[in-house]
Amino acid sequence: MNGDPKSEAIAASNRWQNASLDTGGGHTRVDEIFAIDVFDLKKMRQRLPKSVYRSVEDVMSGGGKLTHADADVIATAMKDWAIERGVTHFTHWFQPMTGLTAEKHDSLTIPDGEGGVVYRLSGNSLIQGEPDASSFPSGGLRATFEARGYTAWDVTSPAFIIRGSNYATLCIPTAFVSWNGEALDKKTPLLRSMDAISTQAIRILKAFGSDEGVTSVGSTLGAEQEYFLVDRNLYYARPDLVSCDRTLFGSMPPKHQQLDDHYFGSIPTRVLSFMAEVERELSCLGVPVQTRHNEVAPGQYEIAPLFETTNIACDHQAIMMQTLKSVAGRFGFVAIMHEKPFAGVNGSGKHNNWSLSTDTGVNLLDPQDEAHNNLQFMTFLCAVIRAVHKHADLLRATISSASNDHRLGANEAPPAIISIFLGDMLEDLIDQIEKGSPSRTLKGGNLDLGARSLPALKRDSGDRNRTSPFAFIGNRFEFRAVGSTASCSWPNTVINTIVAESLDFIATEIEGAVKERSTEKQRESAIRKVLQGIIKDHRAIVFNGDNYTEEWAEEAEKRGLPNLRTTPDALPVFKDRKVAAMFKKFKVLSKPELESRAEIFAEKYVTQIGIETHQMISIARTMILPACIEYQHRLARSIKASEDVGVDAKSLREPLELVAQRIHTLNLAIEQLKNLLEFRSMESFEASIFIRDHVLGAMESLREASDDLERVVDHDLWPLPGYSQLLTIR
Repeated sequence: MNGDPKSEAIAASNRWQNASLDTGGGHTRVDEIFAIDVFDLKKMRQRLPKSVYRSVEDVMSGGGKLTHADADVIATAMKDWAIERGVTHFTHWFQPMTGLTAEKHDSLTIPDGEGGVVYRLSGNSLIQGEPDASSFPSGGLRATFEARGYTAWDVTSPAFIIRGSNYATLCIPTAFVSWNGEALDKKTPLLRSMDAISTQAIRILKAFGSDEGVTSVGSTLGAEQEYFLVDRNLYYARPDLVSCDRTLFGSMPPKHQQLDDHYFGSIPTRVLSFMAEVERELSCLGVPVQTRHNEVAPGQYEIAPLFETTNIACDHQAIMMQTLKSVAGRFGFVAIMHEKPFAGVNGSGKHNNWSLSTDTGVNLLDPQDEAHNNLQFMTFLCAVIRAVHKHADLLRATISSASNDHRLGANEAPPAIISIFLGDMLEDLIDQIEKGSPSRTLKGGNLDLGARSLPALKRDSGDRNRTSPFAFIGNRFEFRAVGSTASCSWPNTVINTIVAESLDFIATEIEGAVKERSTEKQRESAIRKVLQGIIKDHRAIVFNGDNYTEEWAEEAEKRGLPNLRTTPDALPVFKDRKVAAMFKKFKVLSKPELESRAEIFAEKYVTQIGIETHQMISIARTMILPACIEYQHRLARSIKASEDVGVDAKSLREPLELVAQRIHTLNLAIEQLKNLLEFRSMESFEASIFIRDHVLGAMESLREASDDLERVVDHDLWPLPGYSQLLTIR
């Protein structure tokens, strides 16, 4: 071993691969966090008096609020359950605008006055906490000197316990608001949006007379999480991965994903052991994991849960990301959620499968077998079509970030143009409705596979479209453009709100058109007329073709669909008065709350690019440039040594000149990027535009200059582990 960090990292990684995968067999446990249990409704039913448990059920169904007396009883039961499992502290676990989770731990013990301690959790402590609000992103809602903020228990989301080797903490999911009651988190607006869509959906059900027994309608979510696993030793030998979660430099190896041999391939042993441990911990926390598999890029994987109520699903998504990261260390990995950690191979998304369901268990986006007779389904479908068309720019802004900009439109993910894929069956149905009364539903039939040992397969009525940002896939919509680093809460807050706005529009139209004494036939005719108008006005958003083609970009422009290519292009929609009015009308976000989010998103974009530019310059100057100069010297010494003994060294001069020329290009690119750092002193939105127009191109030029040198400099001199190691050592 020559002592350089890269060689040591590769050697250590090889030792990990060859060692026993039993984490108890001599390996050092790192990030030692273990899930233990969850305080769900089943536990509540076992431990609470019937009257208190009924109060909890009423709150969860939207029919009441907890009294302080009930809260005291619940807190005592939760405390007893927790201390039986070794818990010593509790925390209000919340999701601030950082996009991560936050927690402040408080002891469950207090002195008993006799030299001992007693365990205590009061109802007030369960319901309300008070973390410092001044240091979290607030977008101007809070000044630095105004510190008070509150956390409020979300009764609908189960508390859970996280335990390490010498601690156990009770985590209580909460909302986070300022002293003024303004939302400083991702959960509060989501819960408000769920109330909004429930109210409007029930109006539609009443119009169809199908609201009997329904007390609420909720959105449901199944969010598929893609991620990369990188060997831990190699990760820490890459300063760009450590500080930016993506490689700022790196040339492609001869083989990466061209053969499509990683996708759904055999899962490497160490990775499978890691996955099994993740699933074990998640099952303890009530997170229902269904799927695991290799993704397209080498070193890329996916985990997918079952559907749940959106609020709980978003909490579980945050827990899942945290669990992936903590468990990875035990197996010598780092889990990377960044949308594009490696240039040139597929990036990662978080496919957001969204639907609507009544509390009686009816999926309102299930067309059923004879969809042409299901006018209620068509009404909810048209509401989504109208919502996405009317607010395509808002949906695009919702998934905007510096990291997701690398992925959107990169022929692996949906493009920045928002459209809806319906498939043949549903597009045929909306054609029929637009022309009159639907009379048929296209069927997929069966597939005869031509071998006696193989069964006939039932074929769906339409194909799937992996290039569509917002695709209907049987009984739900898949918003494929959500980034892998993103919290699901914000995209679903927006989807819920825009669909609520459309349901409100449709319900008002129907209520105005359907008279009290209308016959069933008259009512259906009136509803079809409303839907015909929506389809005529909004079907431009429907596109069943290849979203990656240039022809679609041209066609989308003709249809008037926005093409917001970057985050700076998309963010201004949050300042649109119509958007602010919609959020205010449905009591999801006040105007200051919406404006604060626009400021937070812009500031995060600028800060993230700022970190990346500084890291690029630092790595290029202190690691890459010295290695290249040493290689240049090595070539020059070789030429001189050859000529000193009378050997013709002409063949060595061309590589030397090439390296010298590329080093010059590298130096120019470093200086060019350094001279653009003035954006740090600009206002956030102004800085984001400057970054789009000037900085991103300079960053790409510096990367190209470095990657050109990586292809010619001796491997043993190159200071960074390359893509060959990062993508293949598992």
